[in-house]
Amino acid sequence: MFQLALSGYFCAVSEAEESDQSRLARNVNELLQELRVAQAGVQILFGFLLSIAFTDKYASISGYVRVTHLATVLCAAAAVAFLTAPAAWHRVLFRQGRREEVVQAGNTFALVGLAFLALAMTGTVLLLAEVILPTWGAIVVGVLALLVFTGLWFAAPISTKGAQYRKRP
Repeated sequence: MFQLALSGYFCAVSEAEESDQSRLARNVNELLQELRVAQAGVQILFGFLLSIAFTDKYASISGYVRVTHLATVLCAAAAVAFLTAPAAWHRVLFRQGRREEVVQAGNTFALVGLAFLALAMTGTVLLLAEVILPTWGAIVVGVLALLVFTGLWFAAPISTKGAQYRKRP
């Protein structure tokens, strides 16, 4: 069962009552709505990361921090590319009746984009920790950040997905 919004009212509709085209349209809309949340965050992060290179202090940072910063910027740029790709695919293919391809590719792009976003967030946390802590402490904080993002965004959903399938009759 899912909820279908009709003129401001939500109606419970079984999946059997939904046509393939309606399901695909709903899936595309849900995907694009989910990506709007991630896109805004990654674009703000990307802008912040770009601005760091233009500060006076940047000239005096170590090579390790510069490499970490560049890798983090590249991960954020990749996240932007992958998280906005489904919108571009939808714009190019929607009039051709190729929603199935948009949904399949969009799902893959979203997952890859979220992985790059997790890496960019981890790199950002690591960069901040480098300013506050000794290098070993910053690395520990970075690893913890990576574990949190990986656990919440990927490991937990995958583990609950398996449990859900085991419970179905």
